Amino acid sequence: MSAAGSIRLALVAAVCLGASVVISGCSSASVGAAGGAAAGLATGIVTANPAVGIGVGIAVQAATDEVVKNYMRDMHEDQQDLIAALAGAMPVGETRPWRIKHSMPIENGHGQVRVTRAFTSALAICKDFVFSVQDGDDPGAHEAWYTGSACQQDKGWKWALAEPAVERWGNLQ
Repeated sequence: MSAAGSIRLALVAAVCLGASVVISGCSSASVGAAGGAAAGLATGIVTANPAVGIGVGIAVQAATDEVVKNYMRDMHEDQQDLIAALAGAMPVGETRPWRIKHSMPIENGHGQVRVTRAFTSALAICKDFVFSVQDGDDPGAHEAWYTGSACQQDKGWKWALAEPAVERWGNLQ
């Protein structure tokens, strides 16, 4: 096989591998590792120098991991902003459904929000709430509950308390 043929084969493999990882919804570590491996393989074939291939692979993995982490943080912030806005508009004791659908079918979610307490301090008007995240649309789907707080700011209600929801969103808040 010619060098050009090897390059095309490596690039096709990289694209297919990257697409399969995104479609399957693997973690950001998997996406970065797959992208880094594909880039390292392609570079190693082109340069015939494994050290250059390894260096490129590591750089691509790090860059890909950072991009995916930032994207996931944005998706989680969308969910948090929606839940905070709902809680801010609700009186204590009311329960409403929440649902978010992103343009890419990643980190879509739905469940319920219930305001448990409203309070005012010298700094802000805030509400405590519980919210659920349902796994799937089936009537018997598992529903996990979490707690959170939101406070009113100039631009609307924003998530105010991270710790109780760390289990839901990890440390990407």
